[in-house]
Amino acid sequence: MNSRSIFTDIILMICLTVIQIFLLNRFAIFEKYIPVLYPVFVLFYPFFRNKFVFLFLSFILGLGVDIALGTWGINAFATVTIAYFRTLIFRTSTETSTDFFSFLTLNWSQFLFFIFVSIFIHQLLVQYLEFFKLTRLFEVFINVLITSVISFVFIFVYALVFRIKQKV
Repeated sequence: MNSRSIFTDIILMICLTVIQIFLLNRFAIFEKYIPVLYPVFVLFYPFFRNKFVFLFLSFILGLGVDIALGTWGINAFATVTIAYFRTLIFRTSTETSTDFFSFLTLNWSQFLFFIFVSIFIHQLLVQYLEFFKLTRLFEVFINVLITSVISFVFIFVYALVFRIKQKV
């Protein structure tokens, strides 16, 4: 069983916010695509923990990024949305109907599909709320797709380094 507490969750949120703001936001790939790493908190939060605390922490995480970037709640909305629908995304990824969720029961393709779909939804919400214009619909979609792929690579490396699939 994982021994994470609210204190360690808050420390992780602060670290992810600092990494996102001071490192990744300055690391634009092709001067256009900014990878996101802070949603790993939402993706890998233990399923058995209190859902209301989880949604609140997800909101605070997104709000912290919004305050630093001046994006007026867009990241908070996207982060809370993927937090709220995380169980549904997980069930869709695994085609399971059980109430017990664990990354250990997934094969790698299901695990990677869960990560990519979650990141894609997050980026879709963030970028369409920030840049939406009907004349730029295709351009924003391409931006969402490329940013999702880049973010997926960063999150996959994070999962490998911290052995997420083995210990959550």
